[in-house]
Amino acid sequence: MDKIALVVGASGITGSNLAIKLIADGWDTYGLARNPNREINNLKPVAADLLDLDGLKLSLAEIKPTHVYITTWMRNDTEAENIRVNSLMVRNLLDALSVRQSVVHVALVTGLKHYLGPFEAYAKDGFLPETPLREEHPRLDIENFYYAQEDEVYAAAARDGFTWSIHRPHTVIGQAVGNAMNLGTTLAVYASICKATGRKFRWPGSAAQWNGLSDVTDAGVLAEHLIWASTTDEAKNEAFNVVNGDVFRWSRLWKRLAAYFQIESLGFEGTICPLEQEMKDDAEVWRKIAVEHELKETNLSRLASAWHTDLDLGRPIEVMTDMSKSRKKGFLVFQDTEDAFYKLFDTLRRSHLIP
Repeated sequence: MDKIALVVGASGITGSNLAIKLIADGWDTYGLARNPNREINNLKPVAADLLDLDGLKLSLAEIKPTHVYITTWMRNDTEAENIRVNSLMVRNLLDALSVRQSVVHVALVTGLKHYLGPFEAYAKDGFLPETPLREEHPRLDIENFYYAQEDEVYAAAARDGFTWSIHRPHTVIGQAVGNAMNLGTTLAVYASICKATGRKFRWPGSAAQWNGLSDVTDAGVLAEHLIWASTTDEAKNEAFNVVNGDVFRWSRLWKRLAAYFQIESLGFEGTICPLEQEMKDDAEVWRKIAVEHELKETNLSRLASAWHTDLDLGRPIEVMTDMSKSRKKGFLVFQDTEDAFYKLFDTLRRSHLIP
């Protein structure tokens, strides 16, 4: 059977890295987005709005994907609106594809908010799970758009007969511009601003995150995991955590990241110092840095997502993720996290996104 992939959200961190990997592995690969990624060689762009069912049907009319990878979402002001919009996006997509009956597997990327709660109640008392986080942890008794997205996949799978997989990464580390959740690039931009202005690289988060154990997910590992689960019989119709496979403490890594940029770091000093506040007046500073170094992106908000970095680093508990389920089923890919950050920073420099 020919493998024809439809990557939904191919302009984001997860989608773009997945598309590159699929193409390298010989897949016929389409990338769907409102503003399609046209920089990846051999990726076939599909311009479509997931909220416009009629337009979506037209855009997908001549495409018969065997494997669908849903890597996108849309942020809204409330969780109720997140649920309405993001479930509708998944429903419209799978309804539009149902006509052709070509799909054999759908992979949905969500994340650790499955366990930690949605933005409105993120990692708050009453919603704190036991760590390491495990897939069998029951759903929280609270509204969560990840649950709504999953339910849309389950319903369409029952109707159309395809298999599915759910992928729950921790913070994804990889290159993308205009991404709503981009901790790695946010820290690279913040460090570059610190270097240009002589400011210290100040830890913005909590004591629990500074001192506790954590993990993250390299975009390359996530891409491998998506392909593995969608093509491995033992992994189908399952939900999986996916992280690099190591753990670290920010109290060590923060100093190492500062050393990469040759700047002075400042650790936890007794109170949270949100990065969103630290960077609130840096738009013009970044524009000047970008002009001076002839960088591709002068708009700070297109690169940095301080609000999301604050959510991650401000959590009141250490957060690490159990990977036993994937390991037992044969997924053995590993990525050293410190190397993942350096690899990202090197890539951002080569791409002329940081000085």
